[in-house]
Amino acid sequence: MKLSDFDFDLPEDRIAVRPAVPRSSAKLLIADGAQTHDQTVGDLPDWLRPGDRLVLNDTRVIPARLSGLRHRDSAQGPVTARIEATLLEPQAEAGVWSALIKPLRKLQIGEEVVFSDDLSATLVGVQDGQGMLAFNLTGEDFDTALNAAGAMPLPPYIAAKRAADAQDRTDYQTVWARHKGAVAAPTASLHFDAALLAALETRGVQFSYVTLHVGAGTFLPVKVDDIADHKMHSEWGQVSTSAAAEIAATKAAGGRVIPVGTTALRLIETAGRGGQITPWEGDTDIFITPGFSFNVADALITNFHLPRSTLMMLVSALMGVDRVREIYAHAVTKNYRFFSYGDASLLIPPR
Repeated sequence: MKLSDFDFDLPEDRIAVRPAVPRSSAKLLIADGAQTHDQTVGDLPDWLRPGDRLVLNDTRVIPARLSGLRHRDSAQGPVTARIEATLLEPQAEAGVWSALIKPLRKLQIGEEVVFSDDLSATLVGVQDGQGMLAFNLTGEDFDTALNAAGAMPLPPYIAAKRAADAQDRTDYQTVWARHKGAVAAPTASLHFDAALLAALETRGVQFSYVTLHVGAGTFLPVKVDDIADHKMHSEWGQVSTSAAAEIAATKAAGGRVIPVGTTALRLIETAGRGGQITPWEGDTDIFITPGFSFNVADALITNFHLPRSTLMMLVSALMGVDRVREIYAHAVTKNYRFFSYGDASLLIPPR
């Protein structure tokens, strides 16, 4: 299939720069087979059944965006440059992270960037356009300094409109975030609050937690015309023995397994490649496009995605390309808010 098959027109004013308050007041588009309904996220318990299981990604977003100064001596005297770094993932060597650095051309191997009184890093290498930064701190000392100096890594389409602020530390984190390591939020999960979780539990809906550390690669554009030529970024994930057993038991009992977010879906389908879900841990680069056979997920809760993105391909694989076009046209007409801080959908494929 061609990249243009996953394009659509989106008015600029539909891109949300702040989330709905409270979280569960966001709009929820229900696409149940060929039927479309306009609801709110707070109505979700009315659309799920006792015995359904939501799969939740419990990754925790770190304040991965840093701004600092590089100092360099020259014949004319000291020269400074502002350096922006977005941490991507830790490397095998303690204290070393890969990072997107802007402008990378203003930083040479061996030069230091000072981010705060406590936190600094030295560029020790460059690979595939990413810098390797060796920080002066490790472990809990690093975490403390990063929390003080860093900002939440908002997606580019939000960051272009406003800077991250203190409110994003709450808004861009799920209420069940547990295992730190993501540099992007599993955004469908941002709609859930304590009251909604309690209502779902009362309804008889069950929960399983998995971990996939969402990387900045989730925002990378697809640059090839034939989507078969696209190479996915990899992300670390884990499906525990208990989570795999819970999900398998739900399917055996006739309940539906519904991941909250494309990250949870990609992870459980990675763990279910053999036909049924099993415990799994490692890096996944699974690329879900139309024609994919889903072994685990029966439906999906997700936000509205970027045109021409791998996530548009994923929802098209679940619902069908033509049906997704209908869903997105409806969302635009009905003034749904798009992307990370936008509204949500419950996608239930035709039975």
